[in-house]
Amino acid sequence: MDKIIRIESHEQARTLCGMHDSNIRLIEKEFKVKITLRGEHLKLSGTATNIKKAEPVIYSFLNNSPPVSARQIGPKTLGQRDYVNAIKEFDIVFGVGPAGTGKTYLAMACAVDALKKQEVRRIILTRPAIEAGESLGFLPGDMHDKISPYLRPLYDALYDMMDAERIEKYLENGIIEVAPLAYMRGRTLNDAFIILDEAQNCTAEQMKMFLTRLGFDSKAVITGDITQSDLPQGKPIGLLQAQGILSGIKEIKFIYFTGKDVVRHALVQRIIEAYDKTAKTS
Repeated sequence: MDKIIRIESHEQARTLCGMHDSNIRLIEKEFKVKITLRGEHLKLSGTATNIKKAEPVIYSFLNNSPPVSARQIGPKTLGQRDYVNAIKEFDIVFGVGPAGTGKTYLAMACAVDALKKQEVRRIILTRPAIEAGESLGFLPGDMHDKISPYLRPLYDALYDMMDAERIEKYLENGIIEVAPLAYMRGRTLNDAFIILDEAQNCTAEQMKMFLTRLGFDSKAVITGDITQSDLPQGKPIGLLQAQGILSGIKEIKFIYFTGKDVVRHALVQRIIEAYDKTAKTS
């Protein structure tokens, strides 16, 4: 079955599609339909039941309602709820656990909310530029080309929560900054919401450097999965070391996620549980 919906303007089409057609892909996956744009017409293909479910979501985009992802951001598990509450209460929060538990995504949502409420003046997103033992010096391109792949996940989460035009403006005037961890050295970060992602790839020295950048009226959220470190063998993991050194400071909160907090495909949770079981028996 096909359903034709008229698109009134280019702006409507752009809002519906989202960054890199992300909204369309989300709707297609969620409702098991096919969306085709041809000029001023949208063709919605699928079963009658699925089309009926998808139509209100499509019209919400065309009426310039907030994107579906923006409306659905929020804790979905007990662990995520504790995490969000901790971010509101504490100035430094560590979110430690497996992939798919929303550590970075929820921290980003809290940062955007704090900026909108004028609780902070800027958002700083950072992560160490290291992966699978690769050295930046051997990667092609200039420095921007070298570091962009490492920062891409932070941009992706950001574009889920704010419109592209506003993000570009904020990036241009420094209200939002996305940079590799090395760029934080020697700075004092005041009145900012700072997120350090992939902290399992921080050395002990880098972790200390980052934590001592915190300035007045600022919050820092550090996320990572200790089991996924790409640091060279034998190199101390800064995130692991921080747990032992800082656990006695009551003003710093550690939140530990488990497979029960995974909100991706159900198989991801089962994979994590299988690996955890193997680790315990080895």
